[in-house]
Amino acid sequence: MKYFTPAEAPVYVNRGNKAFVDFTKSFSGAVILDVGCGIGGNANLIKEFNPSAKIYGITLSQAEQVAASKNMEKCWIRDIETQTLDILKGYSFDMILFCHVLEHFRNPRECLLKFLPFLRPEGAIFVAVPNVLFWRQRWQFCLGKFDYTDGGTLDCRHLRFFTFPTVETQLFPQRGPLRVKKKEASGTVPLWILRRYIFPEKLSEKIDRLGSRAAPNLFGSQIFIEAMRGGA
Repeated sequence: MKYFTPAEAPVYVNRGNKAFVDFTKSFSGAVILDVGCGIGGNANLIKEFNPSAKIYGITLSQAEQVAASKNMEKCWIRDIETQTLDILKGYSFDMILFCHVLEHFRNPRECLLKFLPFLRPEGAIFVAVPNVLFWRQRWQFCLGKFDYTDGGTLDCRHLRFFTFPTVETQLFPQRGPLRVKKKEASGTVPLWILRRYIFPEKLSEKIDRLGSRAAPNLFGSQIFIEAMRGGA
């Protein structure tokens, strides 16, 4: 595996993960840490409904740090898998976000637990990871294709793969210090021509929600978890 310097680290440019940010709205945290914050897309979305939120970020990329700092209180550069978190000394957070970042680590649960000392007693950790058994990915497997790409579920930088049943056991085992409060999937049902030409957008979205709820490991492209202190 190649280890990047801050100057070499890839830049993830997007407008944030709206479905994930919507999932976090049930918890009204005022001080937020976005781990693997990219260019600050999630921070921008959070500010839209919670303008008073104080959002901090951590990234490996210098370019991302410059971009994200424009909409954050502070953004640090850190390799959280190999370096200490001394930069966070004196800070505590209501919410700590891991949006499509844990799959990039060799030991994702260990990386997640490193942040536990900085989570306030009543705080929450929110995680989003891709589902490797999403229907579109299953179809590719059935065709005999397992090709790494520059993005998406089989991103060549992903070291771990999760499914709706296994993500909880891998990241939040029952005897751990965190308990899962809520788990959901977000994705799409393959409506194809019906979505494009026949069904109104709101109906398609409703079917997607119902499908992701009824069969999350099939129709959910990404998995969301809210976890709090309370394990053994």
